[in-house]
Amino acid sequence: MQTNLTAVESQFLNETVAGLQASPKFMLAKYFYDERGDYLFQQIMEMDEYYLTNAEMDIFSNQASHIANLIIKGDTPFDLIELGAGDATKSIHLLRELAKQNLEFSYFPVDISAHVISELEENLPKELPDLNIKGLNGDYLDMLKKAAALSNRRKVVLFMGANIGNMNLDEAHEFLLSLRKLLSKGDMLIIGFDLKKNPKQILAAYNDSKGITSAFNLNLLERINRELGGDFELKNFEHYANYDPESGACKSYLISLKDQIVHIGAAATISFARDEHIYMEISQKYALEDIERLALRSGFQCRHNFFDANRYFVDTLWT
Repeated sequence: MQTNLTAVESQFLNETVAGLQASPKFMLAKYFYDERGDYLFQQIMEMDEYYLTNAEMDIFSNQASHIANLIIKGDTPFDLIELGAGDATKSIHLLRELAKQNLEFSYFPVDISAHVISELEENLPKELPDLNIKGLNGDYLDMLKKAAALSNRRKVVLFMGANIGNMNLDEAHEFLLSLRKLLSKGDMLIIGFDLKKNPKQILAAYNDSKGITSAFNLNLLERINRELGGDFELKNFEHYANYDPESGACKSYLISLKDQIVHIGAAATISFARDEHIYMEISQKYALEDIERLALRSGFQCRHNFFDANRYFVDTLWT
């Protein structure tokens, strides 16, 4: 195995090798987000085909006051913890509304990307000078535990962007059970779900005409080359996406275009057969009844649903 790696780099290496030595092969979507991955995802969110961003932006730009009013419980201080904060362009509407009401709260943005956290800590105070912000770089549940250790105030957790859709149904249930155990009575969760809709519209969002989603997936191979000493030839792999309207699962793969052998430094040698796939990620779509069932199974109660104008998306408040 490689030496002189940080704990984060060692985890990246170990989980990548384990996924590529599995059958079938897979990678973990959380590793998409290095600096270039962040940039490419910003481009994805600006695509005409990628309706999700505009839909959730519609909710937060037009209903932030209503959301804030449901969060507020008298004048009690609280912590707003955003899992997978990204660039906070949607949550800033809520932050502005909460700040306008002179509430005492702290904002803990959580992201797997250290680049994202440093950008937020530098830029958000310029827009909201009185914001008490503490960025947390790491996995969602680990950082939620850290936030709880930093403060014993009431928690309001934001989990937006349909990030729950990056898990299959069983994984989502297990994740929410674990999250529930870290929360107390009176805490809240605001969670975003992409709703089932026309299959062609969904598939276009993950197989865009300009190939940005393809570049986003292939960038993970480039990151492995750069950070872990891999020798992937990107031209030997091709992006493929499909959507099953019955299950609501939209999945992305990389397909090997030839028989080939790839090395990841001295850690592993991986053989690929022609047409073999690497499972990259899922984007699970939900019906409202699926969401209500998931909440109850995970120990939550649905209190309010916020829809965009087209009802493409829902941010739902759970207690």
